Amino acid sequence: MTTYGDMVTLILTFFILLYSFSNIDVLKFKKMLYSFRGAIGVVDGGKTFDEDNATFMGQSLQYGGSSRKQDIDITRVSQKIQSMIQEEGLEDQVKVAVNQRGIVISISEGLLFDPGRYHLLYQGKQVLDMVGMILLEIPNGISAEGHTDSVPVRGSSFLQDNWDLSALRASRVISYFADQIGIPSKRLQSIGYGDSRPLMPNDTVLHRQMNRRVDIVILS
Repeated sequence: MTTYGDMVTLILTFFILLYSFSNIDVLKFKKMLYSFRGAIGVVDGGKTFDEDNATFMGQSLQYGGSSRKQDIDITRVSQKIQSMIQEEGLEDQVKVAVNQRGIVISISEGLLFDPGRYHLLYQGKQVLDMVGMILLEIPNGISAEGHTDSVPVRGSSFLQDNWDLSALRASRVISYFADQIGIPSKRLQSIGYGDSRPLMPNDTVLHRQMNRRVDIVILS
């Protein structure tokens, strides 16, 4: 009797298993398959599956289980930029720092633009030429980020506020890199932060001057 009961249980289990396979969600199975293939580095790029507004993206991988990384020496590049700035005597107007985002090159307003304006000055273009030549040598993304002080924009019918001014200044820098230096546009982005990210409190003339800048970020 025990052997017969065990056999019936096994047969019932077998048919339940067959039934579950007959109702398998094909889409979920494909997702599982792509996840497994991604783990061993053989996923085809551009594969997308949508289900209930959720998206699974297959990504091209160079090595199994690892992501594509920008292969540059951050220290070497930052030192090269710093040396260039020192050779040109621009230490007071151009600062270089390395943080979790990458290399940040902060250029003061006075070197790039007239107060309250967004057209690049001649000396500003010269600085962008020098920086741009270094940017051409590396594959990283580049973000130009405009910053202002808290003094409202005046005397312009085109600019509504500091958001407009900072965004236009950042876009002028990016346009120069693309059009004059030849950096591929897919590597470039521009952002205007207005006065939302000051380096110092906007309480003195010197502090406001420090806040008016364009940061060129070499993204790591």
